[in-house]
Amino acid sequence: MQPNNPLHGKTLEAIVVYLVSYYGWEELGKRIRINCFQKDPSINSSLKFLRRTSWARKKVEDLYLETIHKTSMK
Repeated sequence: MQPNNPLHGKTLEAIVVYLVSYYGWEELGKRIRINCFQKDPSINSSLKFLRRTSWARKKVEDLYLETIHKTSMK
């Protein structure tokens, strides 16, 4: 168990949905420059790409951690 890990128990889908609701597809595509966020974006296409592309998944997880940290500081 990893109680201090903010990613623990979070699915990749929940992370992507959160980021899209927070930033929107356009801003998300600017922050993480991958086609699945920039060209005809959808949750399903993004998940398919992120599940097989570890460097992109890491960028998404890092942005999620940065975002929840920033919002918890307000």
